[in-house]
Amino acid sequence: MKKVNLIVAAVFLATLSACGQTHSKDKVVTGSSEDVKTYPEAKSNSYWKNVLSPEAYDIMVNKGTEPPFHNPYWNNHEKGIYVSAATGRPLFSSDAKFDSGTGWPSFFKPVDPKAIMIVKDYSDGMVRDEVVERSTGLHLGHVFDDGPAPTGLRYCLDSYALKFVKAK
Repeated sequence: MKKVNLIVAAVFLATLSACGQTHSKDKVVTGSSEDVKTYPEAKSNSYWKNVLSPEAYDIMVNKGTEPPFHNPYWNNHEKGIYVSAATGRPLFSSDAKFDSGTGWPSFFKPVDPKAIMIVKDYSDGMVRDEVVERSTGLHLGHVFDDGPAPTGLRYCLDSYALKFVKAK
């Protein structure tokens, strides 16, 4: 009987210690917008929550998306530059914008290819090429190979990840 009690007590103590383990909520996920090793200007999610609009935060940090045809820039035909909503860095030009029929702003090339990075996105049961801002790792949209010449690419971006600066 004493042996059984000792075994039960040992199992009980092991269970308590396992349940009492804490997992760090501050652990940075590799490749996330908080990963300063991959993205030199990455910041904490709380920082981005303070500087981005709720829509931009949902898209850029949470990697959300906005509804097609119901976003600020899908039908914008003015001349200018689209900059990051987070950093203000130029990303895409109206000269490379085209009507893809998807309901999101689409471009066939970035202003500076070094300003963005393409990473694999395995979410929602699909494999896609995600476009992130190279300096921060923040989500901008996705790129597909069904765009027009000269690149054949379609950078399908979320409007709330961008701000439009009208040409003078």
